[in-house]
Amino acid sequence: MSLATRLQQRWYSDLAPPWWTLPLEALYRIVSKARARKASPVSVGVPVIVVGNITVGGTGKTPLTLAIVDELRARGMKPGVVSRGYGGIQVEHALLPEGATARQYGDEPALMRQAGATVAVGRDRPAAARLLVERGCDVVVADDGLQHLRLARDVEICVIDGARRFGNGRLLPAGPLREPISRLGTVDFVVCNGGTARADEISMSLYGSEAESLVDRSRRLLLEYFRGRTVHAVAGIGNPGRFFHGLRERGIDVIEHAFPDHHDFVPGDIVFGDKLPVLMTVKDGMKCQSFAAPDVFVVPVAAHCPDSFYDRLMCLVGTDAKRD
Repeated sequence: MSLATRLQQRWYSDLAPPWWTLPLEALYRIVSKARARKASPVSVGVPVIVVGNITVGGTGKTPLTLAIVDELRARGMKPGVVSRGYGGIQVEHALLPEGATARQYGDEPALMRQAGATVAVGRDRPAAARLLVERGCDVVVADDGLQHLRLARDVEICVIDGARRFGNGRLLPAGPLREPISRLGTVDFVVCNGGTARADEISMSLYGSEAESLVDRSRRLLLEYFRGRTVHAVAGIGNPGRFFHGLRERGIDVIEHAFPDHHDFVPGDIVFGDKLPVLMTVKDGMKCQSFAAPDVFVVPVAAHCPDSFYDRLMCLVGTDAKRD
């Protein structure tokens, strides 16, 4: 078991953090405050919506980003997505072409481009966002951008894991927090993915009903088909347990195969020496398309939030356009 995995187990348990993480936590707090004070936000001339979180690991930011893009389009706007491009080898800021690969641009940007979004990546977020504006986008959605303060923003959305929430409530590396919980008081929306949303939070659920073959995307099976069957479930996301739990809720018998977030998959990672089907997240499946067998499926999910959330969001963006 890796050090990172052992630490994460501590974060979400009643065990005290290792003693050596406490001085590092104090240093992290100092550096973060200094970085925030030095930030000089840069405007790109159009409204910017930031979707992020204050914990490490996955909370459902990317599905929510795509849902917001769909909603903006339905209301007559031309959204674009800006991302860091973590995990890709792209150095300069760039617009993603059709057929963009996870290896080149990062798994999450490539996934969003495949879903039909206009996407730009770059370490320099304002420069990447300007590419979107030049392309004709009239609103920018920043995926995982809450801590990237150089990009001026009009709306901040923090997504939290409704089941795990904030663990032991400590900053890295003593706990899972990128920023103190008090940061939630400065954002416009706190979106709770799963679990029970509190009175001041927006409830969000991730839902998928089908599995698509990685070899032939036209081959689709209802998840109901796998009920009562045993499958290999593969996830290299921030919280693999959420994917496994979602399958078990459908009555599927799951053999778990968890990998680190942004894992660079190789053929041996999804070959198990039997004839059982393999179910993966879409983000992971993007990196396995070139070597997947016919029995490897991805499970697309979509984020669902109340209509009132989108109405309030559009008001903050500066439009009250109704959905088509």
